[in-house]
Amino acid sequence: MTKRPILLLGLVLALAAALTFLKVPLASSQGVTLSATIVSEALPVSDPDSALWQQASAVVVPLSAQNVTRPMLSETHVKSVTARALVNDSQIAILVEWADETQDDSMVRVQDFRDAVALQFPLVEGQPFFCMGQQGGNVNIWHWKADWQADIAARQDMQTVYPDMHVDQFPFADPLAGLAAGPDTYTDPKYLPALASGNLFAGVHASPVEDLIAGGFGSLTAQSADAQNVQGHGAWADGNWRVIFSRDLASGDADDVSFAPGKVYPMAFAVWDGANAERNGQKSASQWVSLHLGQPASTDESKPAAGDLAGVLFGMGPVLVLTLGMVGLAVAVSILLRPPARK
Repeated sequence: MTKRPILLLGLVLALAAALTFLKVPLASSQGVTLSATIVSEALPVSDPDSALWQQASAVVVPLSAQNVTRPMLSETHVKSVTARALVNDSQIAILVEWADETQDDSMVRVQDFRDAVALQFPLVEGQPFFCMGQQGGNVNIWHWKADWQADIAARQDMQTVYPDMHVDQFPFADPLAGLAAGPDTYTDPKYLPALASGNLFAGVHASPVEDLIAGGFGSLTAQSADAQNVQGHGAWADGNWRVIFSRDLASGDADDVSFAPGKVYPMAFAVWDGANAERNGQKSASQWVSLHLGQPASTDESKPAAGDLAGVLFGMGPVLVLTLGMVGLAVAVSILLRPPARK
C-alpha cells in the first residue's frame, strides 16, 4: 500500500473520531419548540373552544411506545399530540389534543383502563432522563386522568356500574336511616383509613390532575393533598380528547416547577389509551421538547423571534461542523490525489 491511501485513510478516521468526540450526528434536525403566547385576558382553563387558543401556535409532538423498562407494550395507539400554550401575568395553560376513538373514563371494573395524559418538567438544570427522571434528577409530573374527570361530574363506584348488585347494610352510618343507610353516607374514619390519611384515590377529587414527582423508575410519588395545585379540564368529542392543564406561574413548593416569562423549559408528554389496556409504563411518550415563555401574539411574521433564531443557529451548529469537516477532507483528498508535477 502506498503512502497516499494510508494518509487518506488516516484523515477519514481522524474526521470520524472528531465527529464522535464532538457528538455531531450525521443527520441533525431542529428540536420541537412550543411557544406560549402571552395574553392579557384570563386564561380559558376549562374551555378548549375558546378563541384565545387560536392565537397560540400549535405544534405536533411525536410519541412512541415506551420500551426502556417493564412494563411495556410493543405497540401503543397514540402516535402524536398537538399542543398549544397560553400565559398571562400570573398563570400558564397548556392544551393537549390527540385522536382516540373511544372515551375510556371509568376504572371501576378490574378489566377497565382509563385514558390519560401527562406533562413532565425537570426540577434540576438541564435534561434528566426523559422517562421519569433519574436519581439526582427529579421531575415534576402533571397527570390528568379521564376517570377523575368523570368522577368530578358524578362519582363512580361498583353500584354505579352494577345498579342491581347486593350491598352490605351500614345501620351504624346513620342511626335515623337504620338499615336503609348506604355506603355513601358512611364516613367514619376508623373504617376508612385511606380517606382519613388523605389518599387522593379515596376522596372526592378537586381536580382531575394529580401533581407528582419522580426520580427514576419505581419512584413515582404523589404530592400531599394540600400541595395539589394543578388544575385541569378534559373533554372528549368526535374521536378526540382535548385536555387543558393550568397552574400559577410561581410555586413555593420545592417539588413544583416554577415558570418565569421569557425562559425556556424542557417538557415531555405521555399518553395512555385505555382501550388498548395501556397503564403505568405501557404508554406512548415523547422525548424532551422546549416550552418557551413566551412570545406575545404578533401580526409581523417577517421577522423571526430572537429565541427562534437562536434555536435555528443552535440546530445548524452540527451541520456546520460536519460541512467544514467534509470540505477539509475533500481538499485533502484533492491534494493527495493530485499527480506529481513533471520535472
